[in-house]
Amino acid sequence: MSDVRTPQVQRERVHADALLAYGERHPEAVVLSADLTASTEADGFRDAYPERFFSVGMAEQNMLGIAGGLAREGCLPLVHDFSVFLYRRALDQLQMSIAYPNLRVRLLGFLPGLTTPGGVTHQAIDDLAVLRAVPNLTIVECGDAREVAEVLEAVHDVDGPVYLRMLRGRLPVLFDTPLRLGEDRDLGGAGDVLLISTGSCTLEALAARELLAQHGVEVAHRHVSTIKPFGTPALRAALTRARHVVTVENHLVTGGLGSAVAEVLAEVGGGPPLMRLGVRDVYAHGATQATLFAEHGIDAAAIAAALGRLVGIDIAPVVDADERAAAIGTGRDEAL
Repeated sequence: MSDVRTPQVQRERVHADALLAYGERHPEAVVLSADLTASTEADGFRDAYPERFFSVGMAEQNMLGIAGGLAREGCLPLVHDFSVFLYRRALDQLQMSIAYPNLRVRLLGFLPGLTTPGGVTHQAIDDLAVLRAVPNLTIVECGDAREVAEVLEAVHDVDGPVYLRMLRGRLPVLFDTPLRLGEDRDLGGAGDVLLISTGSCTLEALAARELLAQHGVEVAHRHVSTIKPFGTPALRAALTRARHVVTVENHLVTGGLGSAVAEVLAEVGGGPPLMRLGVRDVYAHGATQATLFAEHGIDAAAIAAALGRLVGIDIAPVVDADERAAAIGTGRDEAL
C-alpha cells in the first residue's frame, strides 16, 4: 500500500509549532541559536521559554561546545543553524565536543543542499558526505511537513547525537503514516525500475512519476528518511528485485544517498546498475530552488527524462518553474 497522501496539502512554519509542543512535553529541552533564530523557526520557543533559550551570536564553534556542556549536565540541546555552519564551520567541535563523547545533542540544519539563493556560502551540498563518516552520529532527512513535525519525537530516544536535515516555511504534506526512525517508506508503483528519493527531492520524484505515467511508464518508489544507519531489510529486498536503481537527492552524488545505496548494492553483490541523480562535483550559484533543481537535473522534468531513458522512451516535459516553486514551498524571492 502506498504511503503517499492524496490530495496533498501544505502547512506553514511546521517546525515552529512542533518545537513549541516538544518543549512543553520535554522540560529538559533547551534551544541554541547562532543569530539565526527566526530563520530557523526557533523564535516562538525563545518567546515561550526564554530561560531555556541561548543565543550565542555568530559563533558556531562556541555554540557546539556549549551544547556539549549542557548535555553533560542533563539538558537536551536542540542546536538551530543553517546546515553549512553546523558541519563546515564547526566540524572539529561537532566531532570532539559532541560525537566523540556520544552526547545526546540534536543538530538541526536548515537550508540543506540547493535550497537558498544565498549561493555557495549557504548551500550544504556535501553535509551528508562529511557527516556519514562521523562515528556515533545518527542522520535523518525530512521530506515533508509531517516528517518535520514528527522528527524530534522520532529521534527522542536516541542515546547519542543526531543531525537533522530540516525544511522550513511552507511545506507539502506528502505522507499518511508517521515518521519512524530506521524505516523507509514504500510510495507505491511497480516495474523493473526502483526510484529512491530523500528530502525535498521526493516531491519532485512524485511529480516525475506523474509525467512518466502519461507515457505509460510506472516505477517502484521508496522514500528514505534515515540516512544513517542506512539499509533496511525492506530496502535491501527492493534492491534485489529491481533491474535498474535510480537515486535522487538534493546533495552531491558523492557521499550521500546514492553512495549509501551503492554500498548496500556492493554488500549484497550482483545487484542492478545504479544511476545517481544529484549535484555533479560542482559548486552551485545563487538562484531559486526551482532554477537550481532544473539546472542540476533533480527537478521533476529531469528525473522523468532520466527514468525514461532507462526504458527507452524520450520524455521532454515542460514544467513551469513558478508552479514547481510554489509546490515546493520556496517562493521565488525567499530571504535567507
